[in-house]
Amino acid sequence: MTSVSIATQLADWRAHALTLENEVKKVVVGQDKAIRAINIAIFARGHVLLEGGVGVGKTTLLQSIARGLGGAYERIEGTVDLMPNDLIYHTFLGEDGRPKVDEGPLLRAGEQLSVFFFNEINRARPQVHALMLRVMAERHVHAFKKEYRLPHMLVFADRNQVEKNETFEIPSAARDRFMMEIPIEIPDDRNLRKALMFDVKFQHAERLTQQVQSGVLAYDQLNAFSDVLQNHISASDVLEDYALDLWQATQSPAAFGIQLDSVDVNRLIHTGASPRGMGMLLKAARVHAWLMERDSLYPEDIHAVFHEIIAHRLVLNPMFESRRTELSRELTNQILATVSVPPKAKAA
Repeated sequence: MTSVSIATQLADWRAHALTLENEVKKVVVGQDKAIRAINIAIFARGHVLLEGGVGVGKTTLLQSIARGLGGAYERIEGTVDLMPNDLIYHTFLGEDGRPKVDEGPLLRAGEQLSVFFFNEINRARPQVHALMLRVMAERHVHAFKKEYRLPHMLVFADRNQVEKNETFEIPSAARDRFMMEIPIEIPDDRNLRKALMFDVKFQHAERLTQQVQSGVLAYDQLNAFSDVLQNHISASDVLEDYALDLWQATQSPAAFGIQLDSVDVNRLIHTGASPRGMGMLLKAARVHAWLMERDSLYPEDIHAVFHEIIAHRLVLNPMFESRRTELSRELTNQILATVSVPPKAKAA
């Protein structure tokens, strides 16, 4: 592949990526930052946790993304009685009154599956998490005496963060399999809130998502293009040293002079970001640089995705777990504000 063809490919895909963002913004308002983060995850080929309360539009957002992405969309609800086989198959009585077995939501679309939404994943038992996490990592599963390949599947999952009864905390090793945890928050803008309350178009989610142009991206070509993108974006030695400092700051924040108002940082962190997490941070930062029409990484590319990729990976000491969302956000903000950006970090 020549450099000219790569340049053309990068520009064409960027135009499609921005079209996808604009299409989704037409129907999901006040979530521009979340839409950009999901777009980055799609091109970095990473699975996503969604963080947010009830009724903030997570399902509408995902259905809009899935329509623009193309391919098949499947969904399952996390419940306390959900079993691993419920993802693989389901049984029913046929017209002849005899029991039948059919493929479950994880298998029935086969290689056309592009988005799998696991709603309230923490309501499901750890056995279900184990199967889901294995499929996320391997993108294939054996069932009905054959191998089902899911090469284009991205998993989006959200957690019920309101209720504690009949929920199971996702362990840190499992959270680490997700590239990002993206906050979906109620818009602050008063006019947007007013529109969400009084504009009836926002009260018909299915009709709303139909307004998104379908098949903006060729979902079955994203894996190959992601490799091209990742190999194209370069990083200077200074930028790499800066990323290493950020990693170390997640492990030993006090060593960098980082302080939080309400807690002693020496007691806050049990384990910082993992090597897998830092690798995903750089993958996502390269996608951000590409969307900003750059060929090399700048510190702001890392800053743009730092919280979404690092916060859910931090293992806090148990006494602070109940304040995880608040403290992890405060810590990632303080890390970016305190760790010095080398003056030559922009020189690739």
